[in-house]
Amino acid sequence: MKTNSQEFIRFIVVGIINTFNYYIMYLLLHVTMEINYMVAHIIGFLISFIISFFLNAYFTFKVKPTLSKFLQFPLTQLFNIAVSSLFVYLFVEHFSMDSTTAPILSVFITVPLTFIITGKILKK
Repeated sequence: MKTNSQEFIRFIVVGIINTFNYYIMYLLLHVTMEINYMVAHIIGFLISFIISFFLNAYFTFKVKPTLSKFLQFPLTQLFNIAVSSLFVYLFVEHFSMDSTTAPILSVFITVPLTFIITGKILKK
């Protein structure tokens, strides 16, 4: 149980780094370049996703990243992008939330579920 707790804490640290990477990219694309919020969300997500794989392999779960795991990692993350995109859309379109804050709120919903899925793939 202690290992899972330590992994979850490391996952949170990596998540904070990934969120920062994602949000900087999102703001750069959406605010600075005036790209549609959903397009900026998806591009930012994809860039932070690649960084996430390596940080989670080396730091969170302390496993060697392999091509096989890298190829499987996106399949589990489809859940993450689908759920986070759904919530970003709902927050902006149905709850009139500002499009620069909606992605941050969606992270709180997806993090615990993503931890479980990521661990199952990387620890194989």
